[in-house]
Amino acid sequence: MTGLAVCFGTVNSIKALWETRIKKCKEDLEKQTELKEKVAVGRLKHAWEDRITLAKLKEKVVTEDGRVILRIEREEWKTLPPVLVQLCQVQEWQLHRTGLQKIPHFIASFENLIVLDLSRNAISEIPKEIGKLTRLRELLMSYNRVNSIPEELCCCENLEKLELAVNRDLDELPAQLSKLKKLYHLDLSMNQFTTIPECVVDLPALEWLDMGGNMLQYLPHDIHRMEKLHTLWLQRNELEHLPDNISRIPNLETLVLSSNKLRDIPALMEGMSNLRFVNFRDNPLTLDVSLAKPDTSEEDEEEDDREMFGIEFMHAYIQEARQRGYAVLNVHCVHRR
Repeated sequence: MTGLAVCFGTVNSIKALWETRIKKCKEDLEKQTELKEKVAVGRLKHAWEDRITLAKLKEKVVTEDGRVILRIEREEWKTLPPVLVQLCQVQEWQLHRTGLQKIPHFIASFENLIVLDLSRNAISEIPKEIGKLTRLRELLMSYNRVNSIPEELCCCENLEKLELAVNRDLDELPAQLSKLKKLYHLDLSMNQFTTIPECVVDLPALEWLDMGGNMLQYLPHDIHRMEKLHTLWLQRNELEHLPDNISRIPNLETLVLSSNKLRDIPALMEGMSNLRFVNFRDNPLTLDVSLAKPDTSEEDEEEDDREMFGIEFMHAYIQEARQRGYAVLNVHCVHRR
């Protein structure tokens, strides 16, 4: 009897063990099934969200002058969804005041992009993938938070226009940017530059340069190498003197130097025959030279007021300086520095 009791107890134990294992297996199977269902539902939900997002983005795509444009303004898009790559046929991005914080790395997929306009956002970095956009002609990044420029930008061989105004902490550019052979328009205003970067002087096609509102303390001695430059904005800087070679920029037509710390005007600037507009307003110039204002109507007063520190003023100042011997003194001071 004892043997039978032991045997019976062993059978019951084995049975209970197997029942426990079977129950656990069923529970595990149920959990796996539930998890799979959740994953499937999640994927389905994500797929639907992507479809909704894509549909929303498609509504922002317009065609103007034969160009496909993605235009988003005053809507919150702090990040751009990966589903956007399905619109890689877009040739121009116009995303303004969206709060965008980052340019996605999948930007490289937009090989047809001609214009990338992301002005007035919160972008702090330009990814190196920007260099994949070899057809890009315009990169407009003003009013952001960019503090450095990737050297890969030099691979955008067709870039013609680059705007980086009002990024505040930007104070240098990579030397490789001088390889941008087609860049003719460059806006670096309202940043932290202390001089014109050498790579900018080396740009062979540059015609228009704005470096107003920086911290420029001096100009490059070889500034005359900017042979195609016709417009140069240098207002609101810290310039105390101008290099004589500024007079050798062959095609310069517009030169704005208002609100600097200039004390003299180089005598050689008198020979700048192509110069059509210059502004020396709000500089602590050594000589007090004034022009007689002609009789004009009220409508012309504002324009005449601007011209009081323009071309005629420059010539009058140089002549007065020559008569007083200031021109020679100014040259000696520049060479000492």
